[in-house]
Amino acid sequence: MTLAAVTAGLVQLCVSDDPARNLITTRALIREATGRGAGFVLTPEATNILNADRKTQDRVLCTEDSDPTLAALRAEARELGIWLLIGSLSLKTGDPEDSRFANRSFLIAPDGGIVARYDKLHMFDVRVSPTETYRESASFRPGATAMVAEGPWPIGMTVCYDLRFPHLYRDLAKAGAQVLTVPAAFNVTTGAAHWEVLLRARAIETGCYVLAPAQAGLHENVLSPGRPPRRSYGHTMAVDPWGKVLADAGTEPGVTLVTLDPAAVVGARSRIPSLTHDRVYSGP
Repeated sequence: MTLAAVTAGLVQLCVSDDPARNLITTRALIREATGRGAGFVLTPEATNILNADRKTQDRVLCTEDSDPTLAALRAEARELGIWLLIGSLSLKTGDPEDSRFANRSFLIAPDGGIVARYDKLHMFDVRVSPTETYRESASFRPGATAMVAEGPWPIGMTVCYDLRFPHLYRDLAKAGAQVLTVPAAFNVTTGAAHWEVLLRARAIETGCYVLAPAQAGLHENVLSPGRPPRRSYGHTMAVDPWGKVLADAGTEPGVTLVTLDPAAVVGARSRIPSLTHDRVYSGP
């Protein structure tokens, strides 16, 4: 596959718990990115909703076949003629044996077709501090399959907490990925400490571009007022295959553009061909 340079538009959002309202903002920023020359647009994790209240989730979430955000964004990609990575949507699965939701990323082709789906593998079950605990697996079921999708470039699809598992990214690169996507809604505490260094490490280890559109700011609870709002770290980033940060979007919603150059992947991998240097070892 001969790759051409492509301009990627990374969308940074601050979604609420109201999918209909979030869709208006998302569509506007996708159109802004396209109008500025992006042929490949990416949105963050939780593009349709960010809310941990199970009653609200049960009331507003849909299955993939009936989700209005997915339908609208597929139509948007078709109308604009772009590749679109929907970072992830929270969706009902219809599984009678497991009522938890899916945290699902989609790659949409310029004709609006779904090229690939990826369910987040690793659940954010952590205790960040004595007063800050998360248990994503209580509401979302983990995926079981890694994904390299054929888009404008071969794309290794991941989501947020996956970033902490380097073997996944190495496997994606060895399976052909030259771009790694990490849509996220990163926690503020861990984001400040780890976000940039982990993104740069994944790029350096694999010789891939890393594109990480993020949620940013304080997420308003419109449909569940009175519930404490969550805050996300922001700092949408693009990192080149040598580990250089090409863009950092800061903490405000908006669009960030970067150009992907095939020669950068070839150059990084020829200088440090670590993907071909695996050795069999014993222990520990």
